[in-house]
Amino acid sequence: MGFIQVLLPIFSIFAVGFIGIKFLKFEIKTISTMALYLMSPFLAFQTFYQNELNMDYVYLGAFLLALSVISIGFCYLISFINRWDKSVRSGFMLASVFMNNGNYGAPLVLLVFGEEGFRYAVILMVLQTLIMSTIGIYIAASGSTISNKMSFSPIKEVLKVPIVYGALLGILFNGMEIEINDQMMTAVGMIADAAIPTIMIVLGMQLALIRLGDIEVGKLSLALVFRLLIAPVIAYFLVMPIPMDEMVKDILILMAAMPTAANTTMYALQFGARPGFVSSVTLISTLMSIVTLPILMWILL
Repeated sequence: MGFIQVLLPIFSIFAVGFIGIKFLKFEIKTISTMALYLMSPFLAFQTFYQNELNMDYVYLGAFLLALSVISIGFCYLISFINRWDKSVRSGFMLASVFMNNGNYGAPLVLLVFGEEGFRYAVILMVLQTLIMSTIGIYIAASGSTISNKMSFSPIKEVLKVPIVYGALLGILFNGMEIEINDQMMTAVGMIADAAIPTIMIVLGMQLALIRLGDIEVGKLSLALVFRLLIAPVIAYFLVMPIPMDEMVKDILILMAAMPTAANTTMYALQFGARPGFVSSVTLISTLMSIVTLPILMWILL
């Protein structure tokens, strides 16, 4: 019943985006751009400004970065063996490497580990967002199929994304103890709170465009196996040397087993990096996690 309570609001928000495309014919790209360039920086700023900065950020950030690098290496090897082009490789990486530890993982950690665990889940969510907004965008831009962007530099695209600057500004204000009045923080909070639901609505819109006949079963199966089964095994070995207690290590392994992040669909859509494939993996991995996550929790706990 607990899993149903976590999943119901997630799929309800997806449904809003689905309805928006089917009945109101919204333009996905415009909303995706708004979420990426206008809303996400406020979310990053708010998180780093309001939370205490300590060594937890270093350990958790190192874990997420190591997991991402190993995962990217695995995906690159698979794409090299199969001789996939840049677009296919980028879509496969986006679908396989980045997990949904925000609007799925954080509520689940709260349910299982309580408020103490939830504090770590919030830190992981923000750090993962920063990784996706840099490495993820570089991967998406590298595999772009948008004709008028074929000459752009992926590094320049990363530098254009303001979420990194929002995070740095939050760290600066936090470290220097710069006070922001309540009225201004209310405005920041309103935009920040809207960021994740908007990203989820964009995913729902993209899901509405998926046709079952277009699903690439072979590639999709590989992405699902890595995201739901292999990634938590890699995480198990990565957490062993981390000087944190067992509860935090269990949270890290659990987070590594989360389904594909909703943000990846937004990046794939923004740069034309196989958004249909990425969104289909996101949907199916989320559905399959209803089975895989309880099994993992039984092993861990």
